[in-house]
Amino acid sequence: MLVVLVLLLALVGYDLYQFQDMSSTMASSHALDGAPTSTDGGTNILLMGLDTRKDQNGQQLPQTILDQLHAGDGNEGGYNTNTLILMHIPANGGKVQAFSIPRDDAVNVPGYGLHKIKEAYGNAKATAETAAHKQGVSDQHQLETIGREAGRKLETQTVRDLTGVPIDHIAEISLAGFYDLANALGGIQVCLNHAVDDSAYSGAVFPAGVQTLNGAQALAFVRQRHGLPNGDLDRTHRQQAFLSSASHNIRSPATLLNPFTTTTLMDAAKRDIVIDQGWSAFSMATQLQNLTGGNTVFQTLPITGFYTVNGESANRIDPKQIRQIIQSTFDGSNNGAAAAASNTITVNLASVSGPGAPTQAPPNGAPVQSDTGTPCVN
Repeated sequence: MLVVLVLLLALVGYDLYQFQDMSSTMASSHALDGAPTSTDGGTNILLMGLDTRKDQNGQQLPQTILDQLHAGDGNEGGYNTNTLILMHIPANGGKVQAFSIPRDDAVNVPGYGLHKIKEAYGNAKATAETAAHKQGVSDQHQLETIGREAGRKLETQTVRDLTGVPIDHIAEISLAGFYDLANALGGIQVCLNHAVDDSAYSGAVFPAGVQTLNGAQALAFVRQRHGLPNGDLDRTHRQQAFLSSASHNIRSPATLLNPFTTTTLMDAAKRDIVIDQGWSAFSMATQLQNLTGGNTVFQTLPITGFYTVNGESANRIDPKQIRQIIQSTFDGSNNGAAAAASNTITVNLASVSGPGAPTQAPPNGAPVQSDTGTPCVN
């Protein structure tokens, strides 16, 4: 969602005052204070999507919203980072590289040992809140702030340790953010290889082919994992397709020339997104403006199998291989290492246009695309 909103800012030509106003009203984090930064002129950005049913003050979302989200009574979800996307913006304006990190990858979480990578945030949050409470902090908003800051810091450190690259900026979005974004854009176009019926869990019930989803449907689309051939890995590809489609919508005249839509998107940013305190809306637009023209390449980091960690099924990974893939791709020396990443999706945001239907799968095994350019996924 952050990427999509920044595209809007860059394309509609918001002036400096409006950038500053947005920066001053968006929530900010100090989780990167003192952390290492890139030295090659490029920029690495970590996008984190929380599966929490609470707002930034720790208050449960209204039941009317939970019903729309098909998200239970508000006690599910916890503070897992169910979406982790590491993006690299090259200094020379080349292709933007984006790697999804499967949420069930078993990694070493500093201070906690071997856990699923999604759990770093929640573990740190719970520990920090417990410590603060023992020190006499009782205000719910203050506890939530302390806990989430600890969660962001540990999640970022865990990703940095896994990939071996510095992280220059972070952006966090809540579960409701996907819903707000899809609604603000008037729907998100997706393409499914097969019909799905996950009414018992995420609420995703869709036919095969190209279709436009409203906010509640789009959230179900990115949350479904039951009934998919590759489970969470297929959900990761859906998140990538969601971002691709939403980015295309931003470029349409229906969005750019509609002040109501742009205002709604800006309001969603202020409500749903947290960025690090060193990243202003103006610098975001400057750094991400090449997303509006060239290709954005989405990849999913590979796993080597499955095993049991702390009593739950987890993804077994090869940290050395992951570091090789990330570092060689980011520094431009990739000699084929990235071919080990699964299901690369290349999206040219400048060429997507018009309605259409799914095409045949290309012979090299890359994801099917509709003739709109929307990636077709399971």
